[in-house]
Order: sequence, then C-alpha cells, then structure tokens
Amino acid sequence: MTASSAPPAPHNRAVRWWLLSIAVLIAIMVLVGGATRLTESGLSIVEWKPVTGTLPPLGEAQWIAAFEAYKTIPQYRELNAGMSLDQFKTIFWWEWSHRLLGRVIGIAYLLPFLWFLWRGALAAELKRRLWLIFGLGALQGAVGWWMVASGLTQRTEVSQYRLATHLVLALVIFAAIVWTLRRMAGRPPAIVPARLRITSVALLVLTFVQLYLGALVAGLRAGRIYNTWPEIDGALIPSAARLFFEEPWWRNLFDNPLTVQFEHRMTAYALLALTILHAVDAIRARAAKYVIGIAVWLAAAMLLQAVLGILTLLHQVPIDLALAHQAVAMVVLTLSIFQVEQLAAQSKVTPQKLSVPAGQAG
Repeated sequence: MTASSAPPAPHNRAVRWWLLSIAVLIAIMVLVGGATRLTESGLSIVEWKPVTGTLPPLGEAQWIAAFEAYKTIPQYRELNAGMSLDQFKTIFWWEWSHRLLGRVIGIAYLLPFLWFLWRGALAAELKRRLWLIFGLGALQGAVGWWMVASGLTQRTEVSQYRLATHLVLALVIFAAIVWTLRRMAGRPPAIVPARLRITSVALLVLTFVQLYLGALVAGLRAGRIYNTWPEIDGALIPSAARLFFEEPWWRNLFDNPLTVQFEHRMTAYALLALTILHAVDAIRARAAKYVIGIAVWLAAAMLLQAVLGILTLLHQVPIDLALAHQAVAMVVLTLSIFQVEQLAAQSKVTPQKLSVPAGQAG
C-alpha cells in the first residue's frame, strides 16, 4: 500500500471497519435479491419512490391499493391471477426488504464517508476511489429500477439481461470495497512466478463471467428446465441444432435456456480445473504461506460451489440450496479478489537480478 492510499493512522481502523460493514451489507443484499428472484417477488412493487417508498403500506386501504396496482401488470394476470391479499403480502415483503436494504446501504455508506471527509481522514487516492464507489452505488439504484421496469408492461418477469447487469454491478461494487480493504491492510510483498499472477487474474475474470451466466440462468429459469447431471438434454454435449437454433446465432448465448445452462456448466468445470491448477502451482513454486493458503481455500470453495450447484440443479432449485450456492459464490469471489490483489501488489516489487562478484563462488 502506498502512503498516498493510506488514511491517517488514527482513522485507519475506523475506515476499515466501516468498509467491512458495507461489504457485509452488500453480501446480504445479494442474497436477499436472490431470494426475491426465487420467490418471484421482484415485480410486486410497481412504482419507484426513493423517499416515500421507504414506508410499507400502513393499513388495509393502502395494502389494497398496492395489490390493485400489482394486478395491472402481466405477471399477475398470467401467473398469479386469483392470488389472495395475504399471498401478495408475502411477495411484497421480500421486494420491500430488498429495496429497504439498498437504502440502508446508501445511508450507511454516505454518512460515514462525509464524516471522514470532514475530519480529513482520507488520503487523496483513497478519497477518489471511495467517490467512484459511491457513484457506482447511485447508478445501481437506477439500474435496479431499470430492471424492474422491464417486467411491468409486456413480460411476466424482468429481462435476464437487466437482471445480470444489476447483479454484476452489485458485485463490482463489492469487489471494489474488498480490494480497497486489502490495499489498506498493507501486507508485505513476496516474489512469485508471473504465471501465478496470470492465473489469479484469469480466475477473477472467469468468476465474474460465471456470475453473469448464473444470473442469466436465474432470469431464464433455466435451472428448473434441465435437471440432470452430468448429462444435459440427454447428452454430455447437446447437439448444435439444439444449442444454436435461434437467429442470429449469438442470441442463443443469452436467450436459449439450454445454451445458457450449458455455458454455465462448462465455465464451472473450467473454473474448478483452473483453481486446482493454481493451488498446485502455488505449492510447487513455494510461494509465501498466505499465497498458498488463499489458493488452497479458493480451490476448496470452488469444489464446494460445484457440489452445491449440482445439488441445486438435481433438486430443481429449492430456495435453501440456491441461496447456499449463491453465498458460496460470494466467498469464491472474495477469495479471488484477495489473491489477485496480493499478487498484484507483489508484482510492483521487481526482483533484482542476482549477480556474483568476480572471484566469488556462486
């Protein structure tokens, strides 16, 4: 960590605890969002009221008004016609809790941030990074409504494209905070082979790709369609005619439930193989203990994630297994960020070429 990125010592601990609490809140937010999607609750609130929407319906008349508003959208007419008011309240509370948690995160971020700015507790580099994170958080609120709006007029669910964008942006914010926390920790650098840095970056990029694909799977409900493993649609590799029947061909990568789930599976296999290779390579290279430790924990978490993914699929996406699958995905992402950050910091230390003075034994 450079001197310019470190806050003054008296405030270092307070800033780190603040950012850690925000990271935890975002992780919880992602899980609540997953539950909201699994319970088909995301369209139960059909208006975006950033301030007045903080309060839920107060009294029977307001509940009836909220329910009547929900009845105007296609999801109610085509999927939930005849739903009772009590059933509506169940899905309403999921979506309201999701939105409320987003507001809580915004306040929990902004107020301490302003206080630290007023106290002069933030170095210039850290200040710029935190302003960027704040901007991304504000954008996330708008993206959330953009996602919900896609399901209010012509669809019975939100667009899988917008759902995936909403999730990935949340994870980018989470990653930025975790990265900042790691930089503030100031771990001493160690020399590692360049290939370890390359594979760590590849793992992080592939993890984000996999999380995006997972959101597409959720948006298309693809996990409820093909529930066999290791075969999918009757084969280890489905026929090209089934994978690429839409025109143009590239739309299958995002719109075809079979293709999207197949992509998700293949990426999972690639991630598992790469994490194991990375861990073995770190051990053989005799890297620093904390580098090996993160690599081994990452491989273990990835293996657990694969098992949970298979179980979730075979049991047709029960909410408990699905949320466990999502929670471990957050763990995998966190460990991937840890490894990339610490190896990126090490890459700044250029090892000097050893030279042996003339006449001295090597």
